[in-house]
Amino acid sequence: MSALSVIGAETSLLGEGWSLVLTEPGAYRLPDDLPSTLENIPAIVPGTAAAALEAVGRFDRDNPDPLIDTDVWYRRSLAGEAPGPAILRLAGLATMAEVFLDDRPILSSESMFESHDVPVELTGGETLSICFRALKPHLEKTGPRARWRPRLMNHQGLRLTRTTTLGFMPGWCPEIHAVGPWRPVSLIRPGTNRMADLVVTPEFADGGGILKVGFACAQAGRDFHLICGGREAAFTFTEGRYSAELRLPDVEPWWPHTHGEPALYDVTLRIDGEEFPLARTGFRSVVVDRGADGDDFGLIVNGERTFCRGAVWTSADIVKLPGSRKVYEPWLRLAKEAGMNMIRVPGIAAYESPEFFALCDELGLMVWQDFMFANFDYPAGDPDFVIHVKKEAGQFLAATQASPSLAVLCGGSEIWQQGAMLGLPERVWKVPLCEEILAGLSAEHRPDIPYVANSPSGGALPFYPDAGVAHYYGVGAYKRPLEDARRANVRFAAECLAFSNLSETETLGRGKAGIPRDASADWDFEDVRDHYLGELYGTDPEELRQTDFERYLALSRAVTGEVMEATFAEWRRPGSTCNGALVFTLQDVMAGPGWGVVGVDGRPKPAWHALRRAFRPVQVVFADEGTNGLDVHLLNETAADLPVTLEVACLRDGKMPVISGLRELMLGSRGSQSIACTDLFGAFFDTNYAYRFGPPSHDVTVARLKHAETGEPIAEAFHFPLGRAKAMHPAEITAALIEEREEFWLELSADIFAQSVNIDTAGYRAGDNWFHLAPGTPKRVRLDALPGADGRPIGAIRALGSDRVTHF
Repeated sequence: MSALSVIGAETSLLGEGWSLVLTEPGAYRLPDDLPSTLENIPAIVPGTAAAALEAVGRFDRDNPDPLIDTDVWYRRSLAGEAPGPAILRLAGLATMAEVFLDDRPILSSESMFESHDVPVELTGGETLSICFRALKPHLEKTGPRARWRPRLMNHQGLRLTRTTTLGFMPGWCPEIHAVGPWRPVSLIRPGTNRMADLVVTPEFADGGGILKVGFACAQAGRDFHLICGGREAAFTFTEGRYSAELRLPDVEPWWPHTHGEPALYDVTLRIDGEEFPLARTGFRSVVVDRGADGDDFGLIVNGERTFCRGAVWTSADIVKLPGSRKVYEPWLRLAKEAGMNMIRVPGIAAYESPEFFALCDELGLMVWQDFMFANFDYPAGDPDFVIHVKKEAGQFLAATQASPSLAVLCGGSEIWQQGAMLGLPERVWKVPLCEEILAGLSAEHRPDIPYVANSPSGGALPFYPDAGVAHYYGVGAYKRPLEDARRANVRFAAECLAFSNLSETETLGRGKAGIPRDASADWDFEDVRDHYLGELYGTDPEELRQTDFERYLALSRAVTGEVMEATFAEWRRPGSTCNGALVFTLQDVMAGPGWGVVGVDGRPKPAWHALRRAFRPVQVVFADEGTNGLDVHLLNETAADLPVTLEVACLRDGKMPVISGLRELMLGSRGSQSIACTDLFGAFFDTNYAYRFGPPSHDVTVARLKHAETGEPIAEAFHFPLGRAKAMHPAEITAALIEEREEFWLELSADIFAQSVNIDTAGYRAGDNWFHLAPGTPKRVRLDALPGADGRPIGAIRALGSDRVTHF
C-alpha cells in the first residue's frame, strides 16, 4: 500500500451493507451457487465473523464455537457506486479467501497479513462477494518435514499458513479464530495524480533532522514541493522518480515520553500549488549498544541510554481484531499512564494497523515489533512461502515507515528457543528465515531500526538470560527467589514476570476459567502466584484459601504487583546489568485472572498500579547488599536537573523511628546517585538486619523523595528487613475527600505503617492504589471519574493486616 496512491483520489470505504452466510466446507464454488434459503446475518466490515455472530447473539467468547471448519461468505451490493475503472483495496483477509465480482473470480488470497489492490471495471450493479474457505483442511495438509513440533499451538499446519496463532494456543487464549475481512475494504478512484512506491525517510543526527521523500511518477515536469517544520524543498525528477531532501537544523527530537517530548511534524506535499498531507513523523536515532563483551543489549535513543519498560501486547479485542484509533486509544493511554515506554507486538499475535503506530507516535511509546512468526520450523526453503513473507513484511514496513515509535524489529518469537530446548544443534534451529530473509528486508526498508534475529537470542543458548535478549521467567513461572532477578544477569527481557493477576473484583468464582497455563504442564499460573504469596507473606496459600478466603483474595491481589515492583527496583538500580524488561502481558484476552495487568474490561488491576510506581522516570529504590548494608538509589531520566530532598527512616513496630537521615541534593538530568543508608545516618546501623546482633530493631525502612523547593512528593520506597509478614499492622487510616477545580482527591494518613492500601470506590479510579502508607506524612490520591460517574465519590479503604475499614 502507498499513501500517495490516494492523494487527489476519491476513496469509498465499503463498510456498510454487508451480510454473511455460513456453509459447509466446499459446498459452493461460486456466489450464484448459494441457495436463497440460507440465513443472511448482518456483517461488520472491517471485522470478523465471530464479531458479527456475537452481535446477533450467536457467538459466546467465553465458550467459542470453532470457525475453522466452516466456509463464510461475505456479500455486498455495489449498486450506487459510480461505474468505471477503480482499484478495489482489500487491506486484510483472514485467511484463505476468494473474491468475486458477481460470479467472476478476481482474487485468491492465502495470507491474513497481506493487502491487495485489484483493478476493476465497474458497471454500477455488481455484487462483491468474499468467500473465506474453512481453514481446518489447510491446517491438516502436510508440507516439508518439520524438524521440531512446538506444543504451544494445537495445529502444526500453522507453520505453513500465514495467519495469526491467536485462537490456536489452548491455555493461553480462548479458541477464537480469525475469519473475515478484518481490515478495511475500499474502492479507490486514482484521479490525475498517479503516484506509487512512496519512501519517507526521517533521520536525526548531529542535533538536526533530515527528511528524504521519494516516489514514482511517470509525469515529468510537475511542480512538487516538500514542506515540513516551516521549511520546504523542491523535488527533482530522475528516471521516473521524484525525490527531495529537506534539512531541518532546529528540529526537536522525538523521545519516549519517559525521557522527553515525543515531538512530531506534519509532512506536506504541494502539487502545482495545492497542498496534500503526506505523513506525520518524528526525528530520532535508535541504536543498540552490545557492550564491551558483545553480549549486552541496551537501546541508545538520541544518544542517551534508555531503560525500556512496558508490556507485551496481545489484542485490543480477540473477537473483533479491531484496528481503529478509538479502540486502541484506551489501552495505549493506560500503558503511558503506567509509565511504560515500550510495547512489544509479539510473533504470536497480528500486525496492528497504522492507527496503532500513530497513537504510539503521539504518546511517546516505543514499539518492539516481531514479525508474525513464532515457535515453528517454518519452510524458508519453499519459494512460494518466501514470496508471502516478503510481501507481508514489505507492506508492513512501508505502512509504518514514517513512524518514529517503531524502535526494534525482530524476526519472531521463540523459534530458536524451541529448537534449542529440544536439544537440536545450532545449525538446525538458527534458521535463515530470521538470520537472512527478514534481516535483509529490515535492512532494506528500515536501516534506521535495530534488528534482532529472534526473541530470545544472544547467548550460548538462546534462552540463557545473561546475554542478548531474554524471555526471563526465573522470578515467575520457574518460582525462583526474588534474588534471582540479580543472579540471572538479565541484559534485556523482551518478556518476563507472567502471573495470574487478579483484578480488584475477581473472586475466582469460575474456578480455573481464565487462568493461563502452558500446554502439557501439570501446573498453572495460579500455582505460581500462590508460590510467591507463601514466600512473601509467610503463609500456606492452600490453607489460607480454606480458612480465610477473603484474606487469600486480598493477598493474591497484592502479591503479583509486589513481586513486579521489587524486581524492577533491582533491574533499574545503577550497576544492574538490565537495560529493559517487558511484562507479559498488557491486557487479558479473556475474562478471569489472566496474565494481563489490565482486564478485558479495560480496568487496571493492582499489578498495573505497582508497575506505575516501579516505572516512574524519577525514582527512589532500595537495594539490599547483605553485609554491605542497605543502599538507596535515586534515578532521574528527565532532561532537567532536579533539586530533591531524600528522607530515610527505620520504623519499629511500623511507627517509631529508631533512626533517620535527610539529605538535600541536585539530581542531575539523565543521571543517578547511590547512597548508603549509613551515610545518611552518620554512623553504623544494621538497616537490613544482616549482622543480626540482638533482636531486630525495626520492621520497615521508608525512603521518601521530595522536590526540594516545593516539597511535593515524587517517589517512595520500602524495605522489609524481616519480610512483609512481620510488617503487618492494624493500621487506622483517616481519609478526607477534597474537591479542587472540579477534581476529587483523597488525603490519607495512617497512625502506623499500612501495607497494600486499597481504595474501593464505584464510578471512580484511584490514581494510585494498593500502595504502602507510612505514618507521618499524608498522601494525596486523585480520584478520576469513569464514564457514567455521577456525584461525589463514596467508598471504602482497607489495608492488609488490618480489619479496620475507613469509609468516605
